[in-house]
Amino acid sequence: MEFQAFHAAHWAALAAAAIAVAAIIALRAKLRGPKAGRAAKLAIVLTLAGSEAALQVSYAIEGGWGIGALPFQLCSIMLWFSVALLLTGNRRIYEITFFLGILGAMQALLTPDLIQSFPEFRYFHFFIAHIAIVAASVYMTAVERFRPTLGSAFRAAGWLNLLAVPAAITNWLAGTNFMFLARKPAGGSLLDLLGPWPWYLLQLEFVAVALCLALYGIVWAIDRIAGVLSHSEEVV
Repeated sequence: MEFQAFHAAHWAALAAAAIAVAAIIALRAKLRGPKAGRAAKLAIVLTLAGSEAALQVSYAIEGGWGIGALPFQLCSIMLWFSVALLLTGNRRIYEITFFLGILGAMQALLTPDLIQSFPEFRYFHFFIAHIAIVAASVYMTAVERFRPTLGSAFRAAGWLNLLAVPAAITNWLAGTNFMFLARKPAGGSLLDLLGPWPWYLLQLEFVAVALCLALYGIVWAIDRIAGVLSHSEEVV
């Protein structure tokens, strides 16, 4: 079966993503226990690394491994950054994965560049990997209490440009389309709302900064509301 956006298989995957995020937030107090926290982080790490390993194996089995299998897509990079974040707790890595990981994976989840649908391997790999990328940063935010800063939103946008350099060079040399720098996804995406190549690349600079600031604003607003509610309960 060919994948169709916002049909049953897509809605099921989006529901799974929502459940995963909601579960981490709802269980955040329990996950702060040493054993539970280690188990949860290990589960996400194994899901991330296992999904990428399974993808590479599938390429080898199908005889389709080539330069296009290199991990130069933004979400492929964020996958390994998320693994490093969970294993090290590095706040600089968190700044990158929180913005680029969540935004990149959410864009992929909403407008998948995917051909195969349920119950094909690519369907499960695509959604499991992207959900786990989001889960990693949500876990560090909700459970470990890491927080993005206003400055980190701009630094993340700078990192996006830096990470695009090897992808752009590979695209130029090999005709690939890592990070969709050479052309828009054939199956359609949010990039279709922007201008044609190469102008959409310039527009993306402003969109990336705006989305990073919006994501920072959401966390800031949630913290402020939670603080007000907590203070009200103490007064009562």
